[in-house]
This record gives sequence, C-alpha cells and structure tokens, in this order.
Amino acid sequence: MSEEVQQLSKLEQLKLESRQLRGTIAEELTNDDPAFSEGSIQLLKHHGTYQQDNRDERNKKLPDGTKQGKVYSMMLRSRMPGGKVTAKQFLAHLDLCDEYGNGTARITTRQAFQLHEIPKKHLKAVIRAINESGLSTVSACGDVNRNVIACPAPFKNNSVFDDMQKMADTLADHFRPKSTAYCEIWLEDGEGEKTKIEEFKPVEEPIYGDRYLPRKFKMGIALPDDNCIDLYTNDMGFLAIVEDEKIVGYNIIVGGGMGTTPSLKEKTFPALGVPLAFATVDETVAVAEAVVKVQRDYGNREDRKIARMKYVIADWGIEKFREKVAEYYGGDLTPPRDVEVTEVDDHVGWFEQGDGKWFLGLNIENGRVKDEGDLKIKTGLRTVLEKYDMNCRLTALQGVLLCDIEENDKADIEQILRSHGIKMADELSLLRRYSIACPALPTCGLAVTESERALPSLIDSLEVELDKAGLAGERVAVHMTGCPNGCARPYHPDIGLVGKAKGKYTLFLGGNAIGNRLAFLYKDMVPMEEIANECAPLFSYYAKERSNGESFGDFCNRIGAEKLEAYAANN
Repeated sequence: MSEEVQQLSKLEQLKLESRQLRGTIAEELTNDDPAFSEGSIQLLKHHGTYQQDNRDERNKKLPDGTKQGKVYSMMLRSRMPGGKVTAKQFLAHLDLCDEYGNGTARITTRQAFQLHEIPKKHLKAVIRAINESGLSTVSACGDVNRNVIACPAPFKNNSVFDDMQKMADTLADHFRPKSTAYCEIWLEDGEGEKTKIEEFKPVEEPIYGDRYLPRKFKMGIALPDDNCIDLYTNDMGFLAIVEDEKIVGYNIIVGGGMGTTPSLKEKTFPALGVPLAFATVDETVAVAEAVVKVQRDYGNREDRKIARMKYVIADWGIEKFREKVAEYYGGDLTPPRDVEVTEVDDHVGWFEQGDGKWFLGLNIENGRVKDEGDLKIKTGLRTVLEKYDMNCRLTALQGVLLCDIEENDKADIEQILRSHGIKMADELSLLRRYSIACPALPTCGLAVTESERALPSLIDSLEVELDKAGLAGERVAVHMTGCPNGCARPYHPDIGLVGKAKGKYTLFLGGNAIGNRLAFLYKDMVPMEEIANECAPLFSYYAKERSNGESFGDFCNRIGAEKLEAYAANN
C-alpha cells in the first residue's frame, strides 16, 4: 500500500513529531519517575532499550500486606555487527550487569548482548559505559535496520570469512540513522548532568526519511554450506557466492520474518525469504538500499501487525517487488545465482583458525551468562578473558567463540572453563547444542509462558527419549519461544515450540537445522510436561523408517502430520 493513501498509526505520528527520535527522553531522564512515558518507551527502542518489569515480582506481598505491583526497569541491547566483541567489551558488559543490572548478561539470537533490570536512573551511565568500551546501543531495536548478523567463524585460510564480517560492518554503518539524537541524549555531557537539548537541529535521513521504517528490519550474511545465522528468517539476507576462495557477490534474499499473531492468522504468518537478485560486492550496498527504501515507502504504516516487508512481498508477488527495487536502484537487477544453503555449523569445539592459532566455541545454554550452583559461566569467562585478553565472537545460536588462542594456551583455557562447570563440545548432545530460546518470563512483557527457564529441563527429557530410540547422536534443532512473536525463530527448526497459554505450547514439526523450510503445526495447546511424551513415538518412528541421511525434520516433512499422528496414536 502506497504511503500516500495510508492513515498514519499513532506510533507513526509519534515518530513524525519526535524531532528525529528525541521526543521527551532527555527531559524524562531528569525526573524521579521510575518509568518513562508511553511515547518515550516507543522512541527509546531506537536507542537500544525497552522498558520492562519483572513479572515474578508483580504480585509480591509487601510487609503491610499489599501487593507490590510493577517495578519498572530497562532492558538494554548492544549493537555488534557480526557478533564481534573484544575481551574489554565483554568484560565491560559483565561489570555493568553486576553493578547496575540483575547480575547476568544474555547473548541474543542476533549475536548481541542484552542487559536486564537496569533502573531508569542508571540507564544513561550504562549506555555511556558501553560506548566508552567501543560499542553502541543505537539501532539495536526500533523501526530501523537492527544488528547485522554474519557467520562468526574467524577462519583465516582465505578472505571469505573476514570479507563477510567487513560487509556486516559496512551495512551496519550505511544503515545507521543519521539523527544526532543518540549522541546528544546519552553521550555529549561528560559530567552526566545536562540532559535537555537546547536546540533541535534536524539532519537529513536519506534512507529512512522523517518517519523511519514502518517496522523493524533485519539483515544477515551467510555461506551456502553454513547457514549458522538463519539467513532466510531475515528481512534481507546476503548469501555469499564464492569462487576460487573469494566472494564475488551475494544472492540477495528478501521477505523473511518469524513473528505472527494467532488472532490474525488470516493476515499474519511466518515467512522465509526468497531470492531477489545477485549483486556483485560493489553493487550490494546500493541494491540493499533500494530494498530498504521500497519497504520505507510501501510498508504498511496503518497496522503494525502487517508492517514487515514480508507482507509487501506477499501482497505484490516477488516479480512486482523486484521491478520496484530495480526502479529505486536505477538499473536492471541481475537474476540470482542457482545456489541454496546446504548445511549449518554451530562452531562449538576447538578449531584451527588457519593462521597458527585456534578458536574455541562454547555453548552457552539459551545465552544466559550467569553463575548458578556449580555452573559458573560468568566467572569462568571472566577468568579466561582477564588472563588471555582474546577477541570473541557471539553466535546466532547464543554461543561464544574465544578467538586467537595460542596452541600452548589451549590446555589451560580448557582447564579453567571446566573447573567452572563449563562443558566442552564432546560433553554436550547435538540436541542441546542446537537448541535456543527467547528470554520470555519474567522480563518480557509479551511472553504468555516460559521459554528460557523451561527449555533446559525439556532438553533433559528429550535427550532421554532420543536415547531410548537409539538416536542419542542425532542433530535435532529445538527452538522455543514464550509467545508467537518468534524471537528464537521457532517456525523453521526440526521442533518448534511457541507459547500459546500458561504452561502450554503449539508444537511445530518438519523444519530443519539448516533453516530453509518452514515447519508445520503438529499439535496445539500441548502442556509443557507432555511435550517429550508427544515426541517419543515420533522419534521411534523416525529411527525405524528414516531414509539414509534424513534428518528428523526432513522425515516429519516427508511423512506428514496425518501419518505422524496416526503412528503416535497407536504406539
């Protein structure tokens, strides 16, 4: 729908009148209210932060017998293209979560850090500290291009992996908003006192315009033989085309997005991206800009439920969308190469980098960097980072890669990590290594049930059932979310679990770990305690009837829901 014939939603009007994302944020930082106004809550997302409250605490009884109510705090998300983070930056986040947050840092499914439960009064100090470490929170959320993700593996045998990272940096810089609001509000005043901006000086936003995008926008870069960032779930993906160990260009994939609204199932849906065009390395940024501008001008600004680019493409068809992108690009688009993704790697374990050094991939279950009981992930990582000062990468499967490790240091690093309860690759099932979850309760306001806190015990149960079926070594990807918005990409793995009601989930089957096929709805409203039982007969069926090399998701897709249900009912 063209922007000229749309009635702007309330949020669109807010962005238009926000003085390029300033609103009244600066003024509200100086008051004693523990919460921001509704308008500022929306604008703050563009600065990398969401207002939340700990839902476990809402009904806590106070000494006088009354209920506590909501205790507001901020979730803050850092922006780090391709997941690159230095030891200093990693340690800064660990320090900040201890000093201002809830004592944990979280690795997101988009290769970034989140800090939770930061009081409003400390928000400016935390944002300033993150910037002083060399990172930023700008555009980590909001109606702009968010953190650009890319394969994090630091292989040095050829230029391919470094070039993907360079492209992530280039795209992140190119699509960063030009507004100076972020710098003025959070960084200008070294004394931390002046927060009111005396004079509004608008700057040109050549890509985003005066209302920014209709909805969030996500980009990712992957290789055909390693789709470790789930390329097809992004609004725009860049599939590297490699010839003679060099990237010659990218297949540009458009229209991915996981979020859906069950009450609007006729209008909303998860989607995987489809090929748009091939672009040489030199053409890639210009073609990408044309795609973003088409979404800017034709994305729905009346209804945010259907504002993502996937709905423009569903409405128009890919051919009309391609014609419009070519018009904005100012030239013909080259047809995409006949290349698709074929494999995925979680990069967990020890790997030679190709330059005489090593990297170690660690699985951080659900991305939560914390100390709990005998498992002291935060202290273990802190000890290694302080001692060896190595560069790191965060993965889209919520793991950490410790990079640039000397051969002689491997044993000591592994010993330190093991002494803190951190397991190595051979101690973890592939089921656990390929599982991810969103935070959900208690901090996410959209969650209808558990995800991060529920998945570890569910994986325990699923491991038992896989072992019974003789499938202990099989790779089965499980993604769980506490609501249908899809932050942990639950609509395309072997097993997807989407929160539907308290303690109950919609069970999806038939996707796969490489991420090139949507799963189908198998059963709705499955109680948490019944999920493993529902899967058990299907694992047995798979063990007996699978074709050679067929994954569990491939098997479910081939057999279909009806036959799966019939087998489960009789076994």
